[in-house]
Amino acid sequence: MTNHYDALETRSPSEREADLFKRLPDVLRAAAKAPAYAERLKGIDPAAITSRAALAALPVLRKSELPALHKAAPPFGGFVSSPTGSFGRLFTSPGPIFEPESAVDDPWRGARAVFAAGFRPGDIILNTFSYHLTPGGFIFDSSARALGCAVIPGGPGNTEQQFELIETYRPAGYSGTPDFLKILLDAADKTGRDASSIKRALVSGAAFPKSLQDEMKARGVDAYQNFGTADLGIIAYETAAREGLVVNENIIVEIVKPGTGEPVTDGDVGEIVVTTLDPHHPWVRLALGDLSAVLAGQSPCGRTNMRIKGWMGRADQT
Repeated sequence: MTNHYDALETRSPSEREADLFKRLPDVLRAAAKAPAYAERLKGIDPAAITSRAALAALPVLRKSELPALHKAAPPFGGFVSSPTGSFGRLFTSPGPIFEPESAVDDPWRGARAVFAAGFRPGDIILNTFSYHLTPGGFIFDSSARALGCAVIPGGPGNTEQQFELIETYRPAGYSGTPDFLKILLDAADKTGRDASSIKRALVSGAAFPKSLQDEMKARGVDAYQNFGTADLGIIAYETAAREGLVVNENIIVEIVKPGTGEPVTDGDVGEIVVTTLDPHHPWVRLALGDLSAVLAGQSPCGRTNMRIKGWMGRADQT
């Protein structure tokens, strides 16, 4: 059985870099069909943006700006050229920020994160992220189903009904916040319910300190972290190596000096900036406000993409 989702994860870093920046000019041309990107990219020749240095010269779009931009030019601030009805689902998240989901398999690029957490086709996963208006539940649902897993759409809360589902379907694993995983396991112990089928977990959306990691391991649950956002889906994910988070394929991640678009030296803490290569809904240098740092070297798990140290705070709190 392979230890990797596909061959993209183990290609040489130089091959990956060449592929990303070969594709980037066409993505920029697609982005410029939307009025807001057309204004931001005015005077820029997409054909010249074929390196990280060239990309770093493009303007940064701050996620903190999106609520006002979306309000001024609903629904997506002029950053999406595709018709709103061409998407599969339409969400909102606090801000408010409005997010479309592309009508494709694995629209949030999360299947490889589910695979890295030890799940395989045919596994059953209890998904406790919210399915109401925000994309969280659907991010993990679609990612698991793209891998070939069956998903129980549990959503958050209502532990009594969750136990009925767990005892009936016997899910191999859990996706949701680490806090709610602990709540479920504590409640099962207290009430004598059987949640023993849950042996793996993919957690996000809240801090997962080492004390809680150790507790989950002691209780027989192998839990893996990932980092993502409602706009972008899965950005980076933990692997069996347990050394930082591996950056997802088909995106470009930069770490920049907070408040600027200037990349920091590898290893220094900075703000995460992401460019996606989906021509239907591209993001060009979206600054998330979250801090991290590049982790030197390649992962012992065999994946060769950049690694980051995980979530290290907010840029507006530095």
